[in-house]
Amino acid sequence: MIKFLKNFLRILWRIWFVIIAALLILVGLPIIYYSIAFNKLRLFTWLKHAWGSWVLFWMGFRVQIANEAKIDPKQSYVIIGNHTSAMDIMVLLKVIKLPFVFVGKIELSKIPIFGYLYKKSNVMVDRNSPKSRKEVYIQVVDFVKKGNSLAIYPEGGVPDPDVFLAPFKNGAFRIAIEHKLPIIPMVYFDNKRKYPYDIFKGSPGKLRVKILPVISTDQLTLDDVDDLRDFAYNLIYTELMNAQLSKEFSK
Repeated sequence: MIKFLKNFLRILWRIWFVIIAALLILVGLPIIYYSIAFNKLRLFTWLKHAWGSWVLFWMGFRVQIANEAKIDPKQSYVIIGNHTSAMDIMVLLKVIKLPFVFVGKIELSKIPIFGYLYKKSNVMVDRNSPKSRKEVYIQVVDFVKKGNSLAIYPEGGVPDPDVFLAPFKNGAFRIAIEHKLPIIPMVYFDNKRKYPYDIFKGSPGKLRVKILPVISTDQLTLDDVDDLRDFAYNLIYTELMNAQLSKEFSK
């Protein structure tokens, strides 16, 4: 009976996430549309930050940030991180106050209302289409010229729950080198545990995130893509492993 009640409450909590996320978008829809249509980067950035922050608040999450990066607000970046949960996006929107767009899967554009706004304000890619992957680079140039940074999850999606950290794909690192964009690596420690894709697991609480030092790409060429990818992967993997060991040894 207790297990049934816990599962029922978790399902209600998940439904609440959809309701609050959609409701906040609907309330701000005229301003959101205006900011996208007229390329009001500062306003749109503030709206995204407010949306992510309020969703986290009403879901019962509090974010703890450890920032080791020196971020220039006038510089565009490629922002990467381990992808673990739907909360990754909310935490990113709350923590990074730069204007940025996601390079994300085209399937998200099919979600009513949200999908339209997502398509208009982000770079869409169909990972099953070589043509779509090539077109991403054209879109990226346009968004960067407008002063945006790019947020890319190099695992290519949320891996299975038993995967500690999936191998990184080259796309984010190729883009960073081609456009001489520094990389901001981020590590999410708790999102997988606190809001997993298993609807019968998860709970409100603290979400720790760490922003690692910026990685420069100024002196790199496309021959360095693999090395840069592996370097970024090892940075994030080490942080996750150290956090896991620290938690185990503190018991």
